[in-house]
Amino acid sequence: MTTTPDLDKGPAPGRDDVPVLADAPASSVRRFWAVRRIPAAVLAALVLGGAGLLLYDVAAVRADRTAMSWRRRLADALATRPLDDPLILAGASLAVVLGIWLLVLAATPGLRAVLPMRRAHADVRAGLDREAAALALRDRAMEVSGVQSVRVRVGRAKVNARAVSHFRALDEVRADVESALADGVDELALAHPPAVTVRVARPPRKG
Repeated sequence: MTTTPDLDKGPAPGRDDVPVLADAPASSVRRFWAVRRIPAAVLAALVLGGAGLLLYDVAAVRADRTAMSWRRRLADALATRPLDDPLILAGASLAVVLGIWLLVLAATPGLRAVLPMRRAHADVRAGLDREAAALALRDRAMEVSGVQSVRVRVGRAKVNARAVSHFRALDEVRADVESALADGVDELALAHPPAVTVRVARPPRKG
């Protein structure tokens, strides 16, 4: 589980002064934002390398030296190739895709593996890892009578459970598993509780 304090609200108040959000609406609980160090580091390295190389070449030309061959070829190609040239179109398409990708990274929270939890205090945010939530719900489903094994996947909006029952009627087992998982989801205290979908089958016959 992940917890982060809200640093923009000044020093943390004392235990008796912490404001309690008794009925905080789920819509006010936001997802956690990813730091995205790898894309930022790659982009910074590319920009720094390209800018440094271009600056070095410009300085060399100012010092009465010949420009690098790649810059001369690039300038000639941009001056002579028509706009509908396949190479120009491919380069422009690549630049557009990279730009859209960077905009999406900047505008979306990321951290899809962390589910935000309900806020009990104004200065504390908590999140639960999806794998941890799936493990807790799996343990709840395994307590149901007749369940031999179960696989649980937790998403942002839905919990999918596939159970194998070796005795009892499948409808009864499904109802009990749904009830157990619904109680488990409620105990996880998620800000946006996902819906529960359960499938129950008999174990495969051997031979």
